Amino acid sequence: MATTDPAPPVVVVMGVSGSGKSTVGRLLAQRLGVPFLEADDLHPAVNRAKMAAGHPLDDEDRRPWLLAVAALIREATDDGRGGVMACSALKREYRDLFRTAGAGTWFLYLALDRDTAARRVAGRADHFMPARLVDSQYAALEPLRPNEPGLTVDAAADPQTIADEAAHAVRETR
Repeated sequence: MATTDPAPPVVVVMGVSGSGKSTVGRLLAQRLGVPFLEADDLHPAVNRAKMAAGHPLDDEDRRPWLLAVAALIREATDDGRGGVMACSALKREYRDLFRTAGAGTWFLYLALDRDTAARRVAGRADHFMPARLVDSQYAALEPLRPNEPGLTVDAAADPQTIADEAAHAVRETR
């Protein structure tokens, strides 16, 4: 009798800007042997321009972006390839949309204090998100809840250690 391994999950590495989503996400994707996607790449140009000008996005602005992210989660789930995606996923309703798009979607929440996030964002030269918008991210943030599939970690920890811990947790849930 042949057995089949479960399909790789889609892992959404979530948190505020500066929490290390892209760094940890790339490491985690390597450990799990799945593709990595940067959800920021899916933002429409108008959203990027709005944030670069120092204006926070509202839910109406985010809607097309969230639907694009959900479509990629659905595709990665349907074709069985899985993946790791760096995406703020700040609100529970966004994560609910992602879970609906792909059964087994799992979240890694990189929890970080506001001062560290602001310092990290201020130190980036190659990103459209200015440090003055960090407070708006915390205003929207609804941390991962115990009844949501995933893991919360301290984003101030070493990214390699976080990726190792997350890879272990993902494998344990499969």
